[in-house]
Amino acid sequence: MEKHLNLTERERTALARLEENQRKVKRGAMIQRANETITELFVLRAGRVMSYVILPDGSRQILRVYFAGDFIGSASTVYSKSPESLVALSDSVLCPFDKHALRVLLEEHPRVAALMFVLSQMERVSLTDRLASLGRSSARARVASFLLDIIDRLRLMDDGITDSFDLKLTQEEIGDAVGLTSVHVNRMIRQMEADGLISRSNGRITLLNEKALEEIGHYTNRYTDLDLDWLPNS
Repeated sequence: MEKHLNLTERERTALARLEENQRKVKRGAMIQRANETITELFVLRAGRVMSYVILPDGSRQILRVYFAGDFIGSASTVYSKSPESLVALSDSVLCPFDKHALRVLLEEHPRVAALMFVLSQMERVSLTDRLASLGRSSARARVASFLLDIIDRLRLMDDGITDSFDLKLTQEEIGDAVGLTSVHVNRMIRQMEADGLISRSNGRITLLNEKALEEIGHYTNRYTDLDLDWLPNS
């Protein structure tokens, strides 16, 4: 949150309380199942987690990949049962907190609560972009846009990330996020590599021509140029 707003000491302390408890989970661990009663929300301290739903034909649609520092569960705040499942994509550290802790933020720290609303809207718009991509874009455009979204979100958390990142996703997982088979994803990535748009090494992706990828993916960075002048005063 400090990336978007200079927090006061009281606000930092309130957020730190959400991370007082830590829970380690292994890759593949089910954290929350769709339609289960929701008792906890999470801050992801380390690792990666994904949310997904199972479609009527039995296939999986990955909705979101979460990175260290992300708040997980904004979609669950208004329901008694989870609208999605959560599973660890890597060995991870979660900080669970009771859903009712959000009441304290709303009552005592309205600026932090407003910023959490902002983050949930950024997530919603990013998902809307991907929904539009699934319906109208080519396979090449979907993969390009997905890679750009990942690196921009990682840059938000880590100023040291420039043009490369550890993908840490299988081609099947990428396919489940962008509506393609793993074979099709593999073909698109190899094609991008042959065209000099990306390079790969030991699971690490380097974006060699980010501008071209943005044009291919009709991509808009939804994590910059935010208008936060309306937020409450500290």
